[in-house]
Amino acid sequence: MKMEGLEIIQAFFILSLASSLAFAFASDPSPLQDFCEADPNGSVSVNGKVCKGAKLARVDNGNTHAVAFASLNSQNPGVITVSNAVFGSNPPINAHILAKAFHLDRKTVKNLQFNS
Repeated sequence: MKMEGLEIIQAFFILSLASSLAFAFASDPSPLQDFCEADPNGSVSVNGKVCKGAKLARVDNGNTHAVAFASLNSQNPGVITVSNAVFGSNPPINAHILAKAFHLDRKTVKNLQFNS
């Protein structure tokens, strides 16, 4: 009788271990594919995929206009854009801190703060 209980516990342990391993393998196969912009005529290869060179990749690559998604929060129904909240705050946030946070130079941060 005790042996049957032990076998059930062992079977449960093996099944739980196998199911946890299945979740561990369900991940992004390659984080580099998120940074690779496809170019069938390119010579650069990342993980076997043909990609554009980093110098040739642009932010505005595409055939359509950009789309901005606005969202409303439930506590204060209104649109709050990050640029107005960060660069247009009163009193202003230190330009050195914003330059580090957004990887910009101080001149660009000062320009954004002035225009917000």
